[in-house]
Amino acid sequence: MAREQLKTLTESMYYILLTLLKPQHGYGIMQEVDSITKGRVKVGAGTLYNLLSRFEEEEIITQVVEDNRKKVYLISEKGLTILRAEHQRLNQLVEDGMVLLEEGRQSNET
Repeated sequence: MAREQLKTLTESMYYILLTLLKPQHGYGIMQEVDSITKGRVKVGAGTLYNLLSRFEEEEIITQVVEDNRKKVYLISEKGLTILRAEHQRLNQLVEDGMVLLEEGRQSNET
């Protein structure tokens, strides 16, 4: 997964990385994503473990503990940089939308 592919994250990627701001194992990640999004985003086991493997290969996350087949992961500095950039990109999308929607609302009122 080249850096170019990570210019924008999918929702699943974004929420997985958010949950890894603290040490977390796979099932805990799935539960936390579900909780954060109030059930709007569901991450299946196959998707999760595929992404965790890819993130680990790219040094976006690190495995901090392995206990009885339960691996615990944490976001790395590289991952944090990617997550912050995506957060900023999403905020810019919202700001641009607010400006244009406000302009559109005003022109519909006249």
